[in-house]
Parts: sequence; C-alpha cells; structure tokens
Amino acid sequence: MIKFETIMINIDTFFKVSYGLYLVSSKFQDTKAGYVANTVFQVTSNPPKFGISCNKDNFSAEIIQKSGAFAFSVLGEQASTGLIGDFGYRSGREIDKFKGVNYFIGETGSPVVTDSCLAWFDCKVTETFDVGSHWLIIGEAVSSDLIQSEIKPLTYNYYREVMKGFSPKNAPTYVEKAAIAAELAGSEIENELWQCQLCHFTYESEKGDPISGIAPGTKFEDLPDDWTCPICGADKTLFERE
Repeated sequence: MIKFETIMINIDTFFKVSYGLYLVSSKFQDTKAGYVANTVFQVTSNPPKFGISCNKDNFSAEIIQKSGAFAFSVLGEQASTGLIGDFGYRSGREIDKFKGVNYFIGETGSPVVTDSCLAWFDCKVTETFDVGSHWLIIGEAVSSDLIQSEIKPLTYNYYREVMKGFSPKNAPTYVEKAAIAAELAGSEIENELWQCQLCHFTYESEKGDPISGIAPGTKFEDLPDDWTCPICGADKTLFERE
C-alpha cells in the first residue's frame, strides 16, 4: 500500500470529471429564478430522482427552498451564448432572466425553459442536504419530455474547450483566476490572451472568435467596437490582457 506524505491537488484532474450543462429553474409566487448548472445527476430510477447542487448565495437556492420544486432543461451544443451569459453569470436579483425567453409553467409550478434545450424534467423536492458552500437538493421527477433529439447535449468539456467558457464564481467547478492564469501561462500557445473579467472567457488572437465570425489572427484592438464576449455579453472594456 502506497502512503502519500503530502496531499497534492492538480487542477487538471478536475477537468477530467464529466459534466453536462443544464438550465435549472424554479418559481415561488410571482418570482422566477434560474441558473446554469453542471451538477445535475440521476440518483434513482424508481422513483426517478435527480440531484442538483446549488450555491447557498444563489438567488435560485432561495426560491427552490421556498417553492419545494425545480425544473431543469438539458442544453444543446448550439445553445445561445446570450442565454448562458444571463443565466450563468448574472443574478436574478438584478435582472429578469426570463424576459424574451420561451418557457412554460410545469406541473410543480416551475418555469420550464425550452430555448436552446433538448429535453426537460419537472421535479418536486424530496430531500435537501447541507454540503458546505452548496445545498445538495434531491427532487423526484413528476414529468419530462423531449424537445429535439437531433442536437448533441452540451457538455462542460465542449463549453470549456470549444466555446472557451469557464465556470461562474458560485459553481462547484469554479477555479480561482490565479489557477486559470497559470494554466494559460503553461500552454504552448504564444499569442495575445485577453480575459473577460466577468466570466473568464479568454480571447486568443491566434484563434479569433468563430462564434462571432471573427477570423483567426485578429488582434484584440482590431475587434469591432460593438464586439462583446460570446459567453456573457460583456463589452471590450471588461477584458484585461493576460
């Protein structure tokens, strides 16, 4: 048996754990809330139960606790970056995330988002566990359905590697900015790196921004004045060079 004298944490190991990306939503009285989550998982099959992890500071956590219900929708690879930006990086205490978004009210009273999604589940809360910074909430699915089946589900790996997005601060997979900077510094890419201070998306001049139609080799200062972060919608003034 090998005994380790020192515990070592390698940031890269965390990114080898597979996640999907989901839009979790809930409603209490006239107040709706929602957030993008990468920790939604099936717990049992009979009855069908799912677990979600929600930061205690999230507005959504408060609404789920009060309503006793939540819904979640499975995001697709072609998911709107604006949708991810609003639900993933902004607070429901400050904006109406559901404005202009297609949704319906499910059996539990939760708003079920259908935009950019492949399937949805409507759940009633059965158990809640205090796990430190987050609530681990278990819900029994009372209804579900497919929206579209031809699009691949969006995984966190695709979001991080292809869309160049990073977890928001309250996510279980959030990594401190210093660690992200160290990871970028250790890469073999030698080009201009500009990082969004809101969502940590990194613009690489060598790669451009294919999501927004920006050609590879375009320097940051040459980007159009109206260019915004493809993940959270922040303007150029919120980017800093790494």
